Amino acid sequence: MTDLSLATAQTIINAAMEKAADLKIKPITVAVLDAGGHLTALVRQDGSSIMRPQIAYGKAYGALAVGTGTRWLNANAESRPHFIQALNGASGGSIIPVPGGVMIRDGQGKALGAVGITGDTSDNDEACAVAGIHAAGLVADTGA
Repeated sequence: MTDLSLATAQTIINAAMEKAADLKIKPITVAVLDAGGHLTALVRQDGSSIMRPQIAYGKAYGALAVGTGTRWLNANAESRPHFIQALNGASGGSIIPVPGGVMIRDGQGKALGAVGITGDTSDNDEACAVAGIHAAGLVADTGA
């Protein structure tokens, strides 16, 4: 597999939504981006607040921007806030540096894209992203 297809994005989203239901968490929004940062699919559950699409996109975009999951960005926001501030400035404010943005890789480690999820705690958002990626038979990189 070299590209992230719409069918794969839909598999990721469906499995992430199933995980959210299993965890009984708040409504989530899921954004799937391809390796070039283009939005492949976005789904917002009923009851999800109005900024959730932008947050989900920002988590996925942040993962792509640094080539690893946003857990890495979160750690750096704590230890090197000036770096994250500069990175976010360079991106036009597009990066959300908290867990929930996960890189999607193939079995050889090639980046295929990223998924960003928001709606509940960052840990729950990330767990849903990982479940979705694994359901598609791909590798999840959380940045841990």
